Amino acid sequence: MALQQSLVRWRLLAAVMCCAGLGWAGTDALAKPSRAAQKQNAAPIDIDAFNNATDTPLLRPGSRGPAVARAQILLDRAWYSSGEIDGRFAANMQRIVKAYQLAHGLKATGTVTPQTWQALREEGAPALVRYTVTDKDAVGPFEKIPANNNDRGQLKAMPYESLEEALAERFHTSTAYLKQLNAGAKLAAGSEIVVPNVNGGKPPANAASIEIDKAARVLYLLDARKRPLAAFPISIGNEKSDPLPIGVMSIKNEVKNPSFTYDPVLLKNQPKDAQKMELAPGPNNPIGNIWLGLSKKHWGIHGTANPSNVGHSETNGCIHLTNWDAERVSTLAKAGFKVDVRP
Repeated sequence: MALQQSLVRWRLLAAVMCCAGLGWAGTDALAKPSRAAQKQNAAPIDIDAFNNATDTPLLRPGSRGPAVARAQILLDRAWYSSGEIDGRFAANMQRIVKAYQLAHGLKATGTVTPQTWQALREEGAPALVRYTVTDKDAVGPFEKIPANNNDRGQLKAMPYESLEEALAERFHTSTAYLKQLNAGAKLAAGSEIVVPNVNGGKPPANAASIEIDKAARVLYLLDARKRPLAAFPISIGNEKSDPLPIGVMSIKNEVKNPSFTYDPVLLKNQPKDAQKMELAPGPNNPIGNIWLGLSKKHWGIHGTANPSNVGHSETNGCIHLTNWDAERVSTLAKAGFKVDVRP
């Protein structure tokens, strides 16, 4: 057991070479999205009208509104995640729509066509449901995460900063869209809120390997015949810092709720006074809630503290997913799985 723990700790120490953030501009592990990027017009949601809609609008990049959110939720339930559900058709959604279409024998347009709507609605589940906030939800713990790494190193845990953030991640949505769904509602124990119905989708069976489309920034779970079962948007290292290598690796280990060893010696452009330290576990840890260590040293598949940036920004290496997608991948991908990185 001691040897196993030492190996796990070594891999997490090595992972510092690949994890984003930690003072780097334009990365997605630590930099919180701007307030402007989170603002949306709050408006009450008619849950029945939302769920009962039968229209089939053509959705394409730039589309936004309830129909986009509905498609995002249905894709998520099918294990084709667009990252944060936010009612906006951006790059992640285009990639995942195309992946879903390819997997379901549809014309791969990258737009939500009537045929795509028909396939997504076959399950018949409502897109939105009501949820009552529990005492356990409301008690946290919650803690403001400081921006400075030296201050972060003093924390005993890196939990969610608020009930709002915790609920948004649980239901795979942005905090802004959670507010929009519940305009005027107070988030507190006993409150009934409206949330995306993302936790009842049936997981795919018989996953056998992982394929990463580097150009599209999509991670696929495949069956034994290399057919796609699920797909998730990812962030990867840029070509100048630590590019994701083409070729086959394998999953060596899984660590739930990992800590992270920050060593400025192993990173570029760190502050001169930066000190080596251990950053405590938690969803706001730079590598999130899940670490899947790979056979290539310093590399892993893991979560992130900033789901809004996944797929939209570059990292200092590794393969970043939202925390919830990393957890879903970990339920199917086990030690020994091949990870084939394609150009």
